[in-house]
Amino acid sequence: MLKAFVVDDEPLARDELIYILKRSRKVDVIGEADCMRDALQAIATEEPDVVFLDIELAEDSGLQLARNLMELTKPPIVVFATAFDEYALQAFDLDALDYILKPFDDRRILQTLEKIGRFQQEGAVPPGLLPSRLPATGKIAITTDDRIAMVDTAQIVFLSTDEGKTLIKTTDKEYRTAEPLARLEGKLSSSSFIRVHRAFMVNAHQIAEVQPWFNSTYYMIMSDGSKVPVSRTYVKELKLVLGF
Repeated sequence: MLKAFVVDDEPLARDELIYILKRSRKVDVIGEADCMRDALQAIATEEPDVVFLDIELAEDSGLQLARNLMELTKPPIVVFATAFDEYALQAFDLDALDYILKPFDDRRILQTLEKIGRFQQEGAVPPGLLPSRLPATGKIAITTDDRIAMVDTAQIVFLSTDEGKTLIKTTDKEYRTAEPLARLEGKLSSSSFIRVHRAFMVNAHQIAEVQPWFNSTYYMIMSDGSKVPVSRTYVKELKLVLGF
C-alpha cells in the first residue's frame, strides 16, 4: 500500500484529501502537517512514498518545501494539491509528478494514484528530470507584438503582471508580452529568479536592498532603483533564499 503524507494549512481541505485517499483503499496516510518546518521533520523521519503538498502555506511556501524534499536521502514523490493553477510550470520544474486543483475530485485523485503506481512499476522519469533538447544559452525568448526578442536573463531586473500582460524590465529596456508570468517563470532558472509577490518575480542578482514595510512585509530596491513589493506569503521563502 502507498504511504502518503499530506501538507496543507487548511484543516478542512486537508481532512477532505485524507478522506478521499483512505477511501481509495490504495493509500495509508502516515502523517499530516500544516507548516513547512513540521512537515520537513516528519517526512524525513517517516519516509513516505508520496507527499501531497499545498503551495501556499500561510507564512510558508510549498514550492520551497518541495525544493527541500529533493535534498533528502530518500526524496518522496511530490504531488501538488492547491487552489492556484499559476504555479504549474514551476511545480513541474521541481519534478512534481502531478498537479491537482481544489476542490478535490475523487476521480482525479484516483488518476493521480494510478500515475504514481505506473511510475513506481516502470521507473518512469518525472517531467522535471527529462533532459533538455537544447543547451542553456543564458537567454530567454520574449514574444512581443512584432518580434521575438532574445533577452539575456542576467540583465532582467524583474518581471510583473501589468494590465493583462507581463512586463519584463531589464537593466536598459522594457518588454511587454502576452505570455503569462507563470509560463515565463517556468523558463527561468529557479536558482536566480525568486517569486516575491503574486504579480512580481525578481532576479536575485539584481537586488540592491530589502527594506521593511508594514504588517511584516518588505519591499525591494533593485539595481536600477525600481521598487518591488514583497507580499507576506513569500517573506519566509525570501528569507531562506537570501539568508536574512
